[in-house]
Amino acid sequence: MRLPQEIIAAKRDGDTLGAADIRQIVAGLTDGSVSEGQAAAFAMAVFFRDMDEGERVALTLAMRDSGTVLNWDDLPGPALDKHSTGGVGDTVSLPLAAAVAACGGYVPMISGRGLGHTGGTLDKLDAVPGYATQPDLALFRKVVRETGCAIIGQTADLAPADKRLYAIRDVTATVETIPLLVSSILSKKLAAGLSGLAMDVKFGSGAFLPDFGKARDLAQALVAVANGAGLPTTALMTDMSEPLASAAGNALEVAYALDHLTGRRREPRFHEVTVALAAEMLLLGRLASDPEDARRRVETAFASGAAAECFARMVAALGGPADLLDASERHLAAAPIVRPAYPQRAGIVQTSDTRGVGLAVVALGGGRTRPQDPVDHAVGLTELAGLGDRVGPDRPLAIVHARDEAGFSAAEARLRRAYSLGDDGAGHGPLIAERITETTQS
Repeated sequence: MRLPQEIIAAKRDGDTLGAADIRQIVAGLTDGSVSEGQAAAFAMAVFFRDMDEGERVALTLAMRDSGTVLNWDDLPGPALDKHSTGGVGDTVSLPLAAAVAACGGYVPMISGRGLGHTGGTLDKLDAVPGYATQPDLALFRKVVRETGCAIIGQTADLAPADKRLYAIRDVTATVETIPLLVSSILSKKLAAGLSGLAMDVKFGSGAFLPDFGKARDLAQALVAVANGAGLPTTALMTDMSEPLASAAGNALEVAYALDHLTGRRREPRFHEVTVALAAEMLLLGRLASDPEDARRRVETAFASGAAAECFARMVAALGGPADLLDASERHLAAAPIVRPAYPQRAGIVQTSDTRGVGLAVVALGGGRTRPQDPVDHAVGLTELAGLGDRVGPDRPLAIVHARDEAGFSAAEARLRRAYSLGDDGAGHGPLIAERITETTQS
């Protein structure tokens, strides 16, 4: 067994670390025998020297094994999940989990909170009165088995080494390095005991990694490491150069998801990404014979109302209102100021700084810049203009839901800066740019 500083020095000098060295570092992160300074030095060494695929798999497995690893072998169907790298108006998890459950899958989805301009699934569900986002393990298991899905927050005993290393990466400018990103994302998914995972890797102005090439590198790494660690995984590269939905903000996105589930409103872009990811999950779980069959099953789950029924049962089982789908306005918080934000001149939307749109929600109080920041679930944006939309005196950039006048003014200013207008139509790239599997690795 080597000293931690010897392992750090080896990586600093470009050596390939063995699995035993990596397990030792991760064990030290978990029990505290690796100091914060050593953890920071390790992260920086990885940042500059990278890790090969074997090291990445070893790091991910060691992080997984730093805490509890769930097992779903007692379920009558496969345990499946989806993970998104984050964006604006991305509330896909809510209808997707229910649709997959309606198709025979089981979705024990462990989600996170929002930070910066991206929204968090857990914050959205916190907007539902009574919904237990942190149930004990027994209730989590019961709800998954009985309703087919449960969306909850990460428990302290799942991949605890990741929690400590992430906090250190956050303050040492090493968050973006691919080996540490991959191990952070996948260690928690592996600890959840899944049979298959669909990754939604975003690119564009609202993505964590806006550059397509860098986002593709991450997607390839996620697929390679997940499959190398024994978790069948595929990834879709999806465009976040404009908000995925026309709503952004926690209670507003819940209402949007309910409209999608019930069929009151289904926007094409949001529906396409939701169906595509759900279909990937069915294929990974061998619940469909081919991609066309998978899509047909998902579409049927939505059209028949089966997905909506699964979602309603999940909400009620986790303490939320039994009539949420039918009477959401009675349960979801509403902002006192609801007013359109108009552009300073008329025109056609050419580009959208989607990160800026997300920051408008943060300016309203609907997001956080630090993990400890409180969130106002009522505020946000609806009827967001999309690329190619004509805006002006009779079509706002968005409807702003604000707590006070100052919040409205700040959001309006950010929205005006976020949209670039012109006189011609705007072109759209493909919404789903690429599908990455083990066989597409370069």
